[in-house]
Amino acid sequence: MSGGLLRIREYLQTIKPSERSVAEYILENPREVIRLSIKELAERSHASPAAIIRMCKNMGLDGFPELKIRIAADLQSPSAGEEEYKEILPSDDIPTLIESVTANHIYSLRETLKVLDPAAVEQAVQAIYRARRIDFFGVGASQLVAQDAQQKFLRIDKTANAHADAHLQITSAVTLTDEDVAVGISYSGETRQVLSAITRAREAGAITIGITKFGQNSLSTLVDIHLTTISSEADMRSAATSSRIAQLAVIDMIFMGVAAQSYEKAVSYLRRTRKAVLAEFRTD
Repeated sequence: MSGGLLRIREYLQTIKPSERSVAEYILENPREVIRLSIKELAERSHASPAAIIRMCKNMGLDGFPELKIRIAADLQSPSAGEEEYKEILPSDDIPTLIESVTANHIYSLRETLKVLDPAAVEQAVQAIYRARRIDFFGVGASQLVAQDAQQKFLRIDKTANAHADAHLQITSAVTLTDEDVAVGISYSGETRQVLSAITRAREAGAITIGITKFGQNSLSTLVDIHLTTISSEADMRSAATSSRIAQLAVIDMIFMGVAAQSYEKAVSYLRRTRKAVLAEFRTD
C-alpha cells in the first residue's frame, strides 16, 4: 500500500482551497506526518480535521490512517526520491533521448501501479467477459489505444468496435444495450467526444468504464467503473507518450484477465487468427 504522496501531488491539480494547506504540508513534511494524529496535523497545517478527512475521501482512501500507511510505504521504498519524470530538452542527444523516454515510460507504469485499484480491474474484466459487445471510445492518441483494444478482443472472438469518426461513435453508442459495455479512454477525462459517447451509452443501458488520470474528472464521475493511470508529461504533453503507454498497459491487463476466464477457448482463437493472417499474407 504505497502511492500516498503520489495521490496528493495529483490531487493538487484540482484540490479545494480548504484542503490545499494540508496537502502542501504533507508533501513538505512526509516523515513528520506519519507520526501525527489527525488533530496534530490539523493544527500544524492550519486546517480542520474535517478538511483532512474530506481530502482523504476525495483521493479514494478510507481515511487518514490509510494515507499515513501509504506515505510510510513510499518513504520505505528503495527508489523513493530517485525516480521522477525526465523532461525532454531540445539539447538532448539521441542516447539521452533514448534513456529519458524509456525511463519516463517505466516511471508512468510504476506510478500507475500505485493508484490502479485491483477491484476495479476485476469489475472491468467480469463486465467485458460477459458483454455481448464492447465499444471503445477515444480521440487522438487515446483512439489509437481504442483501436489496439478492438484488435485484441476481436482475436478472442469478442465483438468490439473502435470507431475513429465522432459521428460513428455516437451512432454506435446509442445502439448499445444492457448486455454491452462501453469503454471511454481519455487521460484528462474531459474529452468532449468521449463524454458524449459514454453519456449515450449509459442512457442505452450499457455498463460504462473510464480509463483516465487519477483523481476526479468528468469521465470518472460519469462511468460505473473507473480505472486510473498516472503520467507526468509536462512541456511535451501534447505528444501523449507516457499516458498512452499507461493506457495500453491497462488494456492489456483487462485483455489478459478476460482471456483467462476462458483460457483454452482464447488460446484456440488466438492460434486460429494468427494462422489465418500468416497464411493470407505469406510472401513465399
